[in-house]
Amino acid sequence: MKRIGLIGGMSWESTAVYYRLLNEAVRGAGGPLDSADILLHSLNFADVVAQQKAGRWDLAGAMLADSAARLERAGADCVLICTNTMHLVSAAVAGAVSIPLIDIIAETGAALRAARARRPLLLATRYTMEHGFYADRLEAACGLRPLVPDAGDRETVHRVIFEELCAGRVLDASRRELMAIVERGVAAGADSVILGCTEIVLSLDPDALPVPGFDSTAIHAAAAARFALAGRDQLRERMVA
Repeated sequence: MKRIGLIGGMSWESTAVYYRLLNEAVRGAGGPLDSADILLHSLNFADVVAQQKAGRWDLAGAMLADSAARLERAGADCVLICTNTMHLVSAAVAGAVSIPLIDIIAETGAALRAARARRPLLLATRYTMEHGFYADRLEAACGLRPLVPDAGDRETVHRVIFEELCAGRVLDASRRELMAIVERGVAAGADSVILGCTEIVLSLDPDALPVPGFDSTAIHAAAAARFALAGRDQLRERMVA
């Protein structure tokens, strides 16, 4: 089995979801006592948020690149940025290592394309919705035409993420607000929804939306598990031979 390197802590609530999903996938492919081979470097999210607010994506990128390099030196066979927003600096992270960066945008786009979705509503942090890097990559690589909520709804989604979900607070009132935003997106032409923040799944069930929902965290973790288990299968084939 290959070793998965996680750049986590952004927030640790969503990193915990990654840990659970990766271990469930490995156990499901093996046996009840099988678990994933994981290295985790958990950053102080407050430090990352400070750079986001200051617009210092260069410094944030350097922070994550350093984390990726540490994971590679420790023996990781791949690396994941366990957050959607910080894929804004994915090029800096990929450039700091010689191991694969499993990219959440690429994997989510591939899942949407396989499902023949064309016009997804992107729910994410304000940075992800407004900087354009996420939607631009989905359009360029996968031919998708993402929608984002209007300014007021973007502010609501951002507030729920940072003030509630990242702090471990999951409120029914906020879930209703998010569902109303989804319904407005569908009315505007969305044929699917990307839960494009690793914490949103704590509030919204992708299977309970009026159109197909795509949980970027689950898609990302599944891709990492496939990478790790392919290594295990190759090792077993060599042992049998």
